[in-house]
Amino acid sequence: MIKRLLVANRGEIARRVMRACRDLGVGTVAVFSDADADAPHVREADVAGRLPGAAPADTYLSAERVLEAARAAGADAVHPGYGFLSENAEFARAVAAAGLTWVGPPPAAIEAMGSKIEAKKLMAAAGVPVLPELDPDRVTEDDLPLMVKASAGGGGRGMRVVRARAELDGAVAAARREAESAFGDPAVFCEPLLEHARHIEVQILADAHGTVWALGERECSVQRRHQKIVEEAPSSAVRPGLRDELCRAAVDAARAIGYVGAGTVEFMLAPDGGFHFLEVNTRLQVEHPVTECVYGVDLVRWQLAVAEGARLPEAPPEPRGHAIEVRLYAEDPALDWRPAGGVLRTFEVPGVDAEFAVPASYGLRLDAGVESGSAVGVHYDPMLAKLIAWGPSRDAAARRLAAALRGARIHGLTTNRDLLVRILEDGAFLAGDTDTGYLERVGLDVLAAPLADAAAVRVSALAAALAGAAAERASARVQGGLPSGWRNVRSRPQRRSFEGPGGTIDVDYHLGRDGLVCEAFPGTSVVSAAPHEVVLERGGLRETFAVAAADGEVFVDSRFGPVAFRAVPRFADPSDQIAPGSLLAPMPGTVVRVETERGARVAEGQALVVLEAMKMEHRIAAPAAGTVAELNVGAGQQVEAGAVLAVIEGTSE
Repeated sequence: MIKRLLVANRGEIARRVMRACRDLGVGTVAVFSDADADAPHVREADVAGRLPGAAPADTYLSAERVLEAARAAGADAVHPGYGFLSENAEFARAVAAAGLTWVGPPPAAIEAMGSKIEAKKLMAAAGVPVLPELDPDRVTEDDLPLMVKASAGGGGRGMRVVRARAELDGAVAAARREAESAFGDPAVFCEPLLEHARHIEVQILADAHGTVWALGERECSVQRRHQKIVEEAPSSAVRPGLRDELCRAAVDAARAIGYVGAGTVEFMLAPDGGFHFLEVNTRLQVEHPVTECVYGVDLVRWQLAVAEGARLPEAPPEPRGHAIEVRLYAEDPALDWRPAGGVLRTFEVPGVDAEFAVPASYGLRLDAGVESGSAVGVHYDPMLAKLIAWGPSRDAAARRLAAALRGARIHGLTTNRDLLVRILEDGAFLAGDTDTGYLERVGLDVLAAPLADAAAVRVSALAAALAGAAAERASARVQGGLPSGWRNVRSRPQRRSFEGPGGTIDVDYHLGRDGLVCEAFPGTSVVSAAPHEVVLERGGLRETFAVAAADGEVFVDSRFGPVAFRAVPRFADPSDQIAPGSLLAPMPGTVVRVETERGARVAEGQALVVLEAMKMEHRIAAPAAGTVAELNVGAGQQVEAGAVLAVIEGTSE
């Protein structure tokens, strides 16, 4: 029996495993990097071991340090979560050699699937349909379009789409760099690109006594950069006959490698109904909650039970309802999915029925690695949380999930929340018309548009101004009961200015005996104005605006959508001015390459510097055409967000 489990991971998956342990009465051990010293998963464990440093290679990817922590804490088992060491066969062997129970598949099964190149050969021999492998050095125009893939790892890293032969060499080189950085293995291969295909996967669960469950399929076709952002079970495209074929192929794949534990067999489903093997994820998947909800199982508890030698019942439970999961990322979809870092000042989701567990009945589940006040850095994946809605139908789940996201208060970081809401409310998505090209087909100009339109931003700015005035009066030492800016004889209006999504907004208004006077909003009256809530009446309707302010930032939430502002000080500090044409680092990171030199002529939008942050490469482009007057960085240099990388001086042409 497992008595004390070390979770060799961080964030929401560490908290998820610990939740299952608490339910079972199993003690928990966390590990943490210096960057995660104050993370929720550290506080929730019975004991936590420090992994000195912040870089993954020095911390969560260091098998030696993780095992040292296990020994020091007296752990008798290790659960790897997903990512990091979860699919590292040598780590699994080292855990067993240390006399600890490995909560995962046999090392041989991990090894068999560790190389996608070798895995495809093994699956083909087992009769599982596979796509042909293409040698990057022998690709011709007739082979296009194709996909370059890293042989190791997953998560969309080391993948590139190639549609022209001239793009191949650069795509292969970039994929190799990314694969080497993320997985320590630069091997890549190519395969035909299936256009308009769906990403379908089957959850498997196997014990050591020969029983293998196939717990239906999940659809994960809505992806960005080949990484899933919306997952659901079951798929609207899979009918009973096809489901049987997929599950049979998944069980065959599991038996071919002697699989034990929880895992996932992934396929691409072509428009003609044919499917092809992608890979076996020899671990728990990020999207496992949708299967848990639909089948009423706790996959982590089963992982622990199987590791202890338990037998699965002969048949799996029957499915019920539909579940949809979205991944909330700290990133800006409108800016090429640029990751964001900083402090998550507020993180509140209304109506959550369960955390890290299946709700008692249809409802809303939250699996989050963060909470209000969490610091989000650039060393790890930018996923903040997963929100899952389980309902009696697909439409019911989508509606519940969209409403929860709309009502969430998420302050301090740019996230993909608005994109997720628009996807869940999009007609094509609701009709089940999705494939791996869905985002490109519908367009980010539609899906990444803010929920709050220009009119909503303006009225939110008014609410922010009134809340700010109320806060000042509440903290005033004398005459705090007087309206802000009160005069016996009215002169010029009060003005508060904010930097908003579309630029600077000036709010001019009077608050006096007759209430609010604001030329921009005729007929609008103030029902109440407090530092954290403003209620306005417009056109006979009362509308509530929740307001939060901190360090010059102001966040306004209402039915119109969330809006973030930065208050403009009345007197600007000249030292805060940035030279025109400055190329700023959008996030902390490491300079991978500099693709220009001082004195070079550059075009607007031309990539000049490549940064690596959150395990991905990010190309930083020239803000305007001109000449590189300053170049302040070189390859290998660490930079902070806002650092001036270069300065571009305009030309007279």
